[in-house]
Amino acid sequence: MLELLDDRYGQRSTLVTSQMPVDNWHELIGDPTLADAILDRLVHNAYRINLKGESMRKRVKKLTAPGASD
Repeated sequence: MLELLDDRYGQRSTLVTSQMPVDNWHELIGDPTLADAILDRLVHNAYRINLKGESMRKRVKKLTAPGASD
């Protein structure tokens, strides 16, 4: 991932989606140096959109539950 981001940094747009908050990425990646390098390239000059609310999967499940009327 670092190589991909490094190649694209300052050249192209990159869209990344994750259910893991950015604050938890260091733990997820495991190597603090690698995590810092990846996050530097992702977060610098980035637009972050943090979504809140109930999962759409949960909503759809409720709507399509057995016995639900059409």
